[in-house]
Amino acid sequence: MSELLVDFITSLDGCASGEGWPGFWGLEGPEYLAWLGEQPEATHLMGANTYRLMSGFAAGEVPSGLDEFRPEEEASVDELTRSPKVVFSSSLEEPLAWANSTLVRDDAVEAVRAMKSSGSGLLTTIGSLSLCRSLLRAGLVDRFRVVMFPVITGATGEERIYDGYPDVALEMIEHRTFDGRIQLVEYKPRVLEHPPLVPA
Repeated sequence: MSELLVDFITSLDGCASGEGWPGFWGLEGPEYLAWLGEQPEATHLMGANTYRLMSGFAAGEVPSGLDEFRPEEEASVDELTRSPKVVFSSSLEEPLAWANSTLVRDDAVEAVRAMKSSGSGLLTTIGSLSLCRSLLRAGLVDRFRVVMFPVITGATGEERIYDGYPDVALEMIEHRTFDGRIQLVEYKPRVLEHPPLVPA
């Protein structure tokens, strides 16, 4: 059976990106990059918006406000290009141009449920906030990992991750600090129907 990891990188205030900021907010360090290089092979799950963005990067498009990718960003995109990817979309058309990408038009929750029960290895999300939210609500997420970068993007932050989430209890299974400033926390999530009752 496959394991599903929801994996985010965020600012401290829970934004997945910020207008005018480079990838990793320009704050990645050698420890963090080495750890990224050690991650096990995985099949990456994403929605149409993330696919359009990331496949554009792979084709050489540079985000607005930046002149070029830094080597660290290029390496990250190259690694994604080599990895198997499953894209959930009713609007994209086949064949998908980005190498190693498979289009799935079926309901994402049911498709991922089937992938988990019939497959092996690691499934991991990239971006795709609404997809991650749906998979979490459905109880399909085995691990929820957040790497927080030391910046608050109150003025420029975009893609607020936790808006629209249910209440979720989190059991910590790992934590780590990279380069003296980047914080990883990883949890086993459990969706709550209501806040836990406090004894009288």
